[in-house]
Amino acid sequence: MTNTKRYERLLERYKNGDIDRRTFLSLLGVAGLAAGVIGGPLRPISRALAADVEQIRFDGWGGVVSEAFRDHAFGPYTKNTGIEVVDGTFGGADEYLSRVKASQPGEYNLAHLSGVFDYERYHNLGFSVVLNEDNIPNLDNCITKLVDVFRNVTDGTLSAVPYDYGTTNLAYNREHISDDEIKEKGASILIDEAYKGKIGGWGEWKTRIWYGALQTGQDPNNIQDMEAVWDAIQTHRDLLLKYWGSGAELMSLLAEEEIYVTEAWSGRIRALQDQGHDIGYYDPPGGIAWQECLFTIKGSPLPECEELLNFMLEPEVAVAVAEGQNYPPALDPNKVDLGDKVPTLPAFDPNGTLENLTFFNPAYWNGNEAEWSKKFGRVQKGY
Repeated sequence: MTNTKRYERLLERYKNGDIDRRTFLSLLGVAGLAAGVIGGPLRPISRALAADVEQIRFDGWGGVVSEAFRDHAFGPYTKNTGIEVVDGTFGGADEYLSRVKASQPGEYNLAHLSGVFDYERYHNLGFSVVLNEDNIPNLDNCITKLVDVFRNVTDGTLSAVPYDYGTTNLAYNREHISDDEIKEKGASILIDEAYKGKIGGWGEWKTRIWYGALQTGQDPNNIQDMEAVWDAIQTHRDLLLKYWGSGAELMSLLAEEEIYVTEAWSGRIRALQDQGHDIGYYDPPGGIAWQECLFTIKGSPLPECEELLNFMLEPEVAVAVAEGQNYPPALDPNKVDLGDKVPTLPAFDPNGTLENLTFFNPAYWNGNEAEWSKKFGRVQKGY
């Protein structure tokens, strides 16, 4: 039997999960095939194998989101490849970026980043890579719009794949606020004195400014009167119980009825509803929509990262994760059967066009980040 045929048989066993990565490498060496593989037609795979990468670090948002990744993506991927996924978490995008800036090359690999805003930010700071899309064939199943916005930032290449989307809009306790009232008041309910001490809010500058714009009748992506926005943010601060900083805290505040109304992440509210809590969710006109990506950070082992990204975009995996974290996947419903639950999730677009959702304009928000984030920090602290 030729070396090539032996390699192909071993590779088939490895891909089928019959042998793990370490066994494959061992058999490859015992068979005396390694030298013949390097530089051959399967060069990208052989380079990855030769590197013998044992783990990839992935950082995400924690809570039910991380649980979904661990149960439906990381565990099966490790079983199939032998590569461990080290699962880290962060509470906010700015916090995580500070960690990456202070890290050594290769210390952080993949991150579950929120929006084109973060994608552009990481690229501008020199943390992007150029993924080999031939190693990520499942990218073809993604909603085109979710892919193209990233290509526009990085001159047609990709440093990430889109993974999910959702909204950050109004959650309310139906025992205290009716559906009719939330529709009538919209974003302004967050500055309604009738609910003083029972209002919550995410302590994140972009969200606060977006809602301040809605509360003053302005386009959040083209604000004309910032003073009015800051006044609305200050009013909200004076009326709220507290700013929440994580999905777990958000869910606890609503479940324990410490607050009656807040803007909230759509998937976390679906999780509360599934637990039996009578929490409503409303997308007001101009509310926040976002998409998340799996970003590959410069210095990471690219073949292994591309392998993991492709695995996570496998329809069975992506749908299982979506059902676990309650956010629609980036997969195009016209190309992939998304099952029964995904079409019932908040923000899901059955057409795959996302035309009814309003996203952050990354250039606009990145251009104002330094001034606006600093000023919100002062407001948040009561200055």
